[in-house]
Amino acid sequence: MSNYRNQIIRYAEQFKALSNPHRLALFRRLTTCCPPGTSCSAEEAARLTVGQLGEGLEIAPSTISHHMKELHRAGLIQMERRGKQVECWVEPQILDRLASFFNEPALSKYPNGETL
Repeated sequence: MSNYRNQIIRYAEQFKALSNPHRLALFRRLTTCCPPGTSCSAEEAARLTVGQLGEGLEIAPSTISHHMKELHRAGLIQMERRGKQVECWVEPQILDRLASFFNEPALSKYPNGETL
């Protein structure tokens, strides 16, 4: 399979993971630093635990864990266990790659000129 095709498949997997409203809300919370209506420093915003991410979302902790694993599987977030806590964060490169998808007109065509 071509690198181009692999890239399209990877984007599709990422957008599929983000198509779930709960996962989109969790991802958005990670990319915007803090829960709505609060403020935090850059150090606090860098990583949030699964418990912190779920605050105010009315989602069971086990469901949040499932959604975070799906975002991680899709390559959208990083996760690291620290004792009993699991910290989650989004690398800036991920946001850059997602943004580039919408800025690259060539992604609508295969290298041989065929359209998707």
